Amino acid sequence: MLIEALWFRYNKPDRAGAPGFYGELDFMSQVGVVAIGRNEGERLRRCMHSVADRGLVLIYVDSGSRDGSVEMARGLGVEVVELDLSRPFSAARARNEGVERLLAVAPEVQYVQFVDGDCEIAEGWIDRARRDLDAWPESAAVCGRLRERHPERTVYNRLADLEWNTPTGEAKACGGVAMMRVAALRQVGGFNPELIAGEEPELCVRLRQNGWKIFRIDAEMALHDMAMTRFRQWWKRTARAGHAFAEGAAMHGRPPERHYVRETRSIIVWGLVAPIVCLALAWPTRGASLALLFAGYALLFWRVSRYYRRARGWSPADARLFAFFIVVGRIPSALGLLRYWLGRISGKRSRIVDFRGPIAAGDAPAS
Repeated sequence: MLIEALWFRYNKPDRAGAPGFYGELDFMSQVGVVAIGRNEGERLRRCMHSVADRGLVLIYVDSGSRDGSVEMARGLGVEVVELDLSRPFSAARARNEGVERLLAVAPEVQYVQFVDGDCEIAEGWIDRARRDLDAWPESAAVCGRLRERHPERTVYNRLADLEWNTPTGEAKACGGVAMMRVAALRQVGGFNPELIAGEEPELCVRLRQNGWKIFRIDAEMALHDMAMTRFRQWWKRTARAGHAFAEGAAMHGRPPERHYVRETRSIIVWGLVAPIVCLALAWPTRGASLALLFAGYALLFWRVSRYYRRARGWSPADARLFAFFIVVGRIPSALGLLRYWLGRISGKRSRIVDFRGPIAAGDAPAS
C-alpha cells in the first residue's frame, strides 16, 4: 500500500475530466510528514501505514535503531534519514533533519505533520488540521486529541491517556504530534537540538514570542502506543519531565512564561526541600516531622484532585489516580531537575532517557 501511494504521489495519472482530482493532488502536495523513532518495532509499521494511503511525502528519521526499523521503512518505500552516530541524539535534532530532508524532496510543502514512531495518525486528521491552518493565518501549529491505544492494560497507559486530555482552544504548547506551518518553523529556527526533553513547549515559547499562536482543536489526532508496563519506566519518564521543566525554567523562566517557574518551584519544594528537611528532623522531633510531611502530601493530593474534578470535569476516580501519581512523581521529577543542574554545572550534557523497548511483530497488541 505504501509503495503504491508514493508512486501515485510522484506519478500523477491522467485523470482529465475527474472533478476536483488535481485540486486534491495540490492539496496533498502542501502537506508532508516527518516521523521519528528508535527501536519502535511493530509500532513504526503501524505508524507508516496510517499515512500511506494519503499519498503524502513521508520522511522517517531514525536515531540508531537496532531492531531493523531502517530496513523495514526502506522496504516499505519510505525515505529514511539516519542520524549521524557521532553526534548526540535528540528528538529535536531528528525533527529538524526530517524537515530539512522533506523540503529538499518536496520544496512546495507548506505544512509538516510531525508524528512519533509509536503513534498512528487518525483518519481525517490531516484534512482537518490543514484546513484550520489555512483558516487561521496566525497559527503556527494545531494539535488535537491524542489517545492511548490500550489505556485499560496498565495504570501507566491510563495516566498517559489522562495527561493528553487537555482543553481545546488557544494553547501555550503542543506535543510532538502536531501539524506545523513551515514558515513559522523557519522563522524561529526549528527545534532546539540541544534539548533532550521538552523540546516542543520550548519551541512553542519562541513561536508565541514571535507573534504566532498554537491551537488545540476538538478532533481525533492520533493513537499512541505507550506500552508501559513497569513502575521503573514511569519513574524514568517522570524524571525526564523534571529535567525538561528545569531546563525550560532556566531558558524561559520570565514573564509571561511563569508556568516553568511555578512547576519547577513545586518540584523543588515537594520533591527536595520538604522530604530532606522532614527526614533530617525525624529523630529530634520523634517522627512528628514525618507526620507533617505526609500531611503536606495529602493536602497537595487533595488540591490537585479537586482541580481536575472541577476545572477539567474528570471523574473522581480519574482525578484521584492522576493526583496520586503527580504527588509521587515529585520525587523522580526532582531527581531529573538535579540531573539537569549537575550537568549544567559540570558542563556535561545529559543523555537521552529511553524508558521503553521495541514491540516485536509477534507481540503487537491487537488493534
